[in-house]
Amino acid sequence: MGFDNRTCVMKSRLVIHAILNLTGKYEEEPMTTRRTVLAAGLSAAAVATSVTSANAQTAQKTFVLVHGAWHGGWCWRRVADALQRRGHKVFTPTLTGLGERSHLMSRDINLDTHITDVVNVFKWEELKDAVLVGHSYGGWVISGVAEQVLPRVRSIVFLDAFMPDDGTRGLDNTSAFSRKGILAALEKGDVSRPSPTAAMFEVNEKDRSWVDSKTTPQPVGVALQPIRLTGARDRVTKKTYIRAASYPQPIFDKYLAICKADRTWRTFEIPCGHDVMVDMPERLAEVLVEVA
Repeated sequence: MGFDNRTCVMKSRLVIHAILNLTGKYEEEPMTTRRTVLAAGLSAAAVATSVTSANAQTAQKTFVLVHGAWHGGWCWRRVADALQRRGHKVFTPTLTGLGERSHLMSRDINLDTHITDVVNVFKWEELKDAVLVGHSYGGWVISGVAEQVLPRVRSIVFLDAFMPDDGTRGLDNTSAFSRKGILAALEKGDVSRPSPTAAMFEVNEKDRSWVDSKTTPQPVGVALQPIRLTGARDRVTKKTYIRAASYPQPIFDKYLAICKADRTWRTFEIPCGHDVMVDMPERLAEVLVEVA
């Protein structure tokens, strides 16, 4: 329940009057004394209002952070820690066949599998009013997730991510590097394609060996299934696109330009490589809280 200044002032006056009446000094005290007491009450009311306003601004939010291709929930550790230190609740699901779930790699994994991975987090954790974030390939996933849990999403964030159109496939809407890798895997009959190096993502030099040790092959099937969209992501109240400014990728530049031209979107550019959550986790956490 919120405060307003008039309510606080009225309550302060009632308390002051009650105290003075109980002591029998209300009529005996000089006007200056009563004014001093009243002023103290008003100051207390102002402090209470200020504290309540600050609490509202830092109220706990729920974040669902979806990783991109070859990654896993591990990549969000620094951002999750930063958000949790601020008192927020954070979920970092790992998509089937990746990260600590790489033992589940299968030719049966498709885009619907990964969408369902995240939808089920919303269902089983009973999430509401959540901030849904997708990095890179994760933009495909969160676009599909929004179709199924739209009323539970308060804010959607595309972090250097794809924003697919209805009926498109990853194979037809990706970089030349990824398309070449997908076609090569299909030709050989492989169910996955190996990860590029962290250096290709422009990850900072200090963290490259760590990122390289964590990435795992990406399921090929997720790039072959057309996505079905009705525009749910555009109906989310708060929409944000964040571009990693130091990572050259014309596709993401296109999405940034589209969002900049639409007043219903907020846009940010962070000066680092593609893995923003690795390179600049504190700055990313600040932006996520701002757009929540």
